[in-house]
Amino acid sequence: MKVPPCTVVILGAEGDLAHRKLMPALYHLTRDGLLPEGFTIVGVARRDQGEDRFRQAMKSAIAESNEAGPVDEEVFARFARRLFYVRGDLNDPASYRALRQRLEAREKEEPKPQGRLVYLSVPPSLYPAAVEHLSREAVAVRVRDPRATPWVRLIVEKPFGRSRETARELNRLVHEHLSEHQVFRIDHYLGKETVQNVLVFRFANSIFEPVWSRQHIDHVQITAAETVGVEHRAGYYEEAGAVRDMFQNHLLQLLTLTAMEPPSSFTADAVRDEKVKVLASIRRLREGGIDDHAVRGQYGPGTIDGRPVPGYRQEQGVAPDSQTPTLAALRLMVDNWRWQGVPFYLRSGKRMPRRVSEIAVQFRCPPHLMFARARVPELAPNLIAMRVQPDEGLSLRFEIKVPGLELALKPVDMAFSYAEAFGGAEHSAYETLLVDCMTGDATLFARRDEVEAAWAVVDPILDAWAAGPPAPFPNYAAGTWGPREAHKLFAGGAGRWREP
Repeated sequence: MKVPPCTVVILGAEGDLAHRKLMPALYHLTRDGLLPEGFTIVGVARRDQGEDRFRQAMKSAIAESNEAGPVDEEVFARFARRLFYVRGDLNDPASYRALRQRLEAREKEEPKPQGRLVYLSVPPSLYPAAVEHLSREAVAVRVRDPRATPWVRLIVEKPFGRSRETARELNRLVHEHLSEHQVFRIDHYLGKETVQNVLVFRFANSIFEPVWSRQHIDHVQITAAETVGVEHRAGYYEEAGAVRDMFQNHLLQLLTLTAMEPPSSFTADAVRDEKVKVLASIRRLREGGIDDHAVRGQYGPGTIDGRPVPGYRQEQGVAPDSQTPTLAALRLMVDNWRWQGVPFYLRSGKRMPRRVSEIAVQFRCPPHLMFARARVPELAPNLIAMRVQPDEGLSLRFEIKVPGLELALKPVDMAFSYAEAFGGAEHSAYETLLVDCMTGDATLFARRDEVEAAWAVVDPILDAWAAGPPAPFPNYAAGTWGPREAHKLFAGGAGRWREP
């Protein structure tokens, strides 16, 4: 894939995201020869330091990251020559003027027109001011033609708003200064190989698509479990909670890819059109019925990997009487022709027994079991599990006869592992998404209407939980799969929560 000449501007270059993900990703792309000559990175942050010190700090960040592997001195020397620094306060217009001057001076040195990719690696509270200053100081200006060169693009991290209303307001502000084709709302989950492979698995294999519907599927479970607690993000997490942090973006994105209709082509708008249709078809939860479809939880003290860990309220920076949910479980219904009557169960939480993200599609049991003499106490339904992380891959569970003279049945798994087949993922999610931004491919990024439609799904839950008293917290111990109340979401159904 050919990346055009460009400059990546990272606002918040001394922040956690830049250190852990962005710089290692850009270093790795440099190592693999995927970035063109003249490619430039300009970091902007408040720290008073020169470029040599900034480069050393980025080298340390890359070395400490598990994204890029050991630092190759020769590769880093090439990388460092592309790395520049501008000190600035992101609330101060003068900082953006200094940035523009640095960019213009740098771009004059290059023989080919340079695109600009501006990454808002800053707290969401700074988005409005940053977008306005970037535009007014001509760092990132509106480009009406998506094919124009040089180009200008803006990457915005989640959360994009705190509700549908605030997302609309942020979209309105962004579109005062930029065209929609210039805005890339990033969700790193969509850069993972297994997530992208959901569409290939469904639409490039004719054996699966005919059974991918209500006639054959009993329910779908989407889980994103973490063993870690709030760590150093208490300030953010106390404001966000589990639903804003994981559901409005990551889990609903996985749901749309699982449930969408085949797009007419694998282009950005064709794919995103179908995803928006799914979000619009999700049955809205109504006041008074939220508790039948949504459960919240907060972890207390417990044990992870044999060591004791504190409860959420004992974490540094968390209020001792915090009512913030660290886990949520939802049952959603997609009211369209393909999925009518098929529940989609979504679950995400912190301090759970294992770190795992997966999509599990459980099929209906056969209508008649002719193997009565096999004395099967319970027939395990067929299941397709798509593992997003860790150990990316897919597995198919089906029944077989156990060898021997007796008629006995047993479920077995046929598994595919990316690591075994291809030696693991060649590029991290952020590497994939950064290259897509540079080449202008928006397929794996959320469009304006997609973001607002996702908020419309979760807003009623957030409003109900904000208005009503929470369940007694904490209500699950660290190291467990969540509160018992989450199991009631399966009441009357044929399933139960998987423990992947």
